[in-house]
Amino acid sequence: MQESDVMSRPQALDNIRVVDFSWVRAGPWATRWLGALGAEVIKIEWPENERGRLPSTTTPQNLEVNLNTSGNFNDTNVNKKSLSLNVRSARGLEIVKRLIAVSDIVIENFSSRVLQKWGLGYQEQCKIKPDIVYVSMSGYGHTGRHHHYTTFGPVAQAASGLTYLSGLPDEPPAGWGWSYMDDTGGMYGAMCALTALYHRHTTGQGQYIDLSQMVSSVPLNGPVLLDFTVNGRGSRRAGYPPGNRAHWPETPLVNNYRGPTVAPHNAYRTHPGEYNDWCAIVCHSDEEWQRLMQVMGAPSWAASPKFATVVGRLRHQTNWTTRSKRGA
Repeated sequence: MQESDVMSRPQALDNIRVVDFSWVRAGPWATRWLGALGAEVIKIEWPENERGRLPSTTTPQNLEVNLNTSGNFNDTNVNKKSLSLNVRSARGLEIVKRLIAVSDIVIENFSSRVLQKWGLGYQEQCKIKPDIVYVSMSGYGHTGRHHHYTTFGPVAQAASGLTYLSGLPDEPPAGWGWSYMDDTGGMYGAMCALTALYHRHTTGQGQYIDLSQMVSSVPLNGPVLLDFTVNGRGSRRAGYPPGNRAHWPETPLVNNYRGPTVAPHNAYRTHPGEYNDWCAIVCHSDEEWQRLMQVMGAPSWAASPKFATVVGRLRHQTNWTTRSKRGA
């Protein structure tokens, strides 16, 4: 009964309808979350050409491959309805316009020219639905010298500088390993749609939001941009990534984005050493270290003078876990 009661409660975006022209990853990820918040999302697609529907590594090997067996596609497009439509035909365009007329949001992540060619630019959408919220999620936006280029998350990451800043010192850029700006760009798209809905709720006016995937990457370089603006220093990798540590060996003892450099500050293996047997320990002061010693039962190795101060613990933290096991 409790589960039924929860499912019957109104959701944040109940009675909001989204026309979803997006495809592949970034756009569908945005509309996925609008659907999770209760919006009715109608995905306009032509299945034979939808790249996301093609077989992928997420397709189980024991399943017959078809347009519904891509795990990635099903994950990205959950909470949606689907409508196969040829928008390039007069009949298909008429149906889309009728759908926009009774919808609240239009989202797409094509290049800047596509919807204009279809006759569905923002001005045309306003004629159909004056208070429509239109979110375009192209790689470089709908204005500027690169607006006609197409892109994906890894390209946006590279153009923004994120890729260059990743990796180890004196090594080639490592990249982020995953199409980070597709997922992050999708979250930005969902936030833009929600913000525009709030604006419409308070003013009665729709909005056109030109969201560039590349520009969305730039704020993630905030410290580097600030360093260049204030100190005139170019982008560089300052040192090894700290992981869970507040400080990495042989790098300056300065505060970083985690706050004060302290030790211990890491995740440590616990008994019996299985998958979930880890404990996160952080001591911000020598006083906290003394408390931790008491919690641990005051082992003799912890009383060593080399662990008595933050500086000493930072100097010896590399072998801290090994030493503690040995009782040294």
